Amino acid sequence: MLKHGAEHHTGIQDAIIRNLEACQQLTAITRTSLGPNGMNKLIINHLEQLIVTSDCATILKEMEVQHPAAKMLVLAAHMQEQEIGDGTNLVVTFGGEALHQAEELLRKGLKPAEIISGYNLAHKKCLEILESLATTSINDVRNLDEVSGVLGVVLGSKNVLPSLAGIVAEACIMCCPENSGSFNVGNVRVAKALGSGMSGTHLVQGLVMVGGVQGSITKVQNAKVAVFSVGLDVEDTDTKGTILIKDADSLKTYNKSEEDAMEAIIKELADAGVTVAVFGSKISEIATHFLERYQIMICKINSKFELRRVCQATGATAMVRVGRPTPEEMGSVDLVEQKELGQTPIVTFQNNSGDNNAVCTIVLRASSNNILADQERAINDGVNVYRALCREPRLLPGGGATEIQLAAQLASYADTLPGLEQYAIRAYAHAFEVIPRSLAHNAGHKTTELISDLYTAHARGDTNSGVSTDAETEEPIVDMAAAGIYDSYYAKMSAFTLVSNTCMDVLRVDQIIMSRPAGGPKMKGPNKNWDKDPVFG
Repeated sequence: MLKHGAEHHTGIQDAIIRNLEACQQLTAITRTSLGPNGMNKLIINHLEQLIVTSDCATILKEMEVQHPAAKMLVLAAHMQEQEIGDGTNLVVTFGGEALHQAEELLRKGLKPAEIISGYNLAHKKCLEILESLATTSINDVRNLDEVSGVLGVVLGSKNVLPSLAGIVAEACIMCCPENSGSFNVGNVRVAKALGSGMSGTHLVQGLVMVGGVQGSITKVQNAKVAVFSVGLDVEDTDTKGTILIKDADSLKTYNKSEEDAMEAIIKELADAGVTVAVFGSKISEIATHFLERYQIMICKINSKFELRRVCQATGATAMVRVGRPTPEEMGSVDLVEQKELGQTPIVTFQNNSGDNNAVCTIVLRASSNNILADQERAINDGVNVYRALCREPRLLPGGGATEIQLAAQLASYADTLPGLEQYAIRAYAHAFEVIPRSLAHNAGHKTTELISDLYTAHARGDTNSGVSTDAETEEPIVDMAAAGIYDSYYAKMSAFTLVSNTCMDVLRVDQIIMSRPAGGPKMKGPNKNWDKDPVFG
């Protein structure tokens, strides 16, 4: 029925279990990167770019997973990354373990429909239990200490300094509008400058752009900024002509009219009070000369997105014609200055007055591009979690405490049901153990004893007991509330919902049909006989 070369798999063994095994192999890769003691992965992508990271979203992106079932789990992790910014490894690790438990039930004889029904019931009960566990919340999203504590847990699993959490929290609070629910993650910018160390990372109130200014003016205080989306150059004529110069006076006055017209334009800018002019295209030498004469700093920005950010940071309006701007079209900042960080020139549009800024920039310093990229990913996660906190300020105890409590309560709920769904619910509950087990394994604790001790502590009523992230401690179980280790309720709820939907989608697949790949010449690989003489062999 199908073309030659197509693949077709059907049945529980060939289709469903094959899908589950692919997801488990993916989970085995990312599980060791979970938590603050997680290991790094060294990845060389298809462009032969070297990446060293423990960020699950980056690992999945660069791995280019091909198996369709495993790709569904990858898509769930990417959705978690886009919506929340944190919990991608939680999605993959918990999803793989839930599918592993489903495989065990299939081998025991349960039907996929019974497992799907049980997982659906377990998920609904899980969300109810999460609601009851979320007893703590952030009282004020503009409180630096409270926000730093939550972001410190998020960034604790990245390869960054602990001080970065405070910098990210301060930047988010500065850019937070009066209605915190409309917080925009794009207002916290990142500028990377190679050199120094991670301790050189700092926050700038305003916008920082990598690049230099044109001309000799490099610093303007209390600047009036005019932004033009076009360049400033002498227009070329539509037709070509020949000019005959007969004497020396004609030669002297040849460019006089062009210079007079250019000076008139720039004099209009100077009369309006403009001290910094930002252009989106080419600036001619004549224009540069007159701008320097009238003491106007020149910035050229080729990216229209950067132009928008300059307008946002300064309050200016981008104009499509070069001429005298109105007071409403001009922006203002306290300081515009060109600096040099290492060998990287940067231009800062800085607003030091006031607590609220439209844009803030975190200037990253590190000794290698890999560390710079890792810091940027960590900041992106932290800013996204702050946005989630603005929407939903409730918190849950971290360190696996929430997962153990969910496992215990779901197991008790399974005992109250008479049907076969109880086995699926119990398997779903058992899958939650993978989070504290992975945290304990990565920290070097004895996992089997630790899980038993955690269940005992929770049975006593210590519902905040979780796995200590300190590998050197003698007591591997600590009170997460006392330690100040909390996770976002919104992140957990989103992760468990995505995992449940993905697991049910994978279990509903009973056939795999793959068409023959499209034809075409094969890519030329490396020459196997590179060391042989082309003539004599």
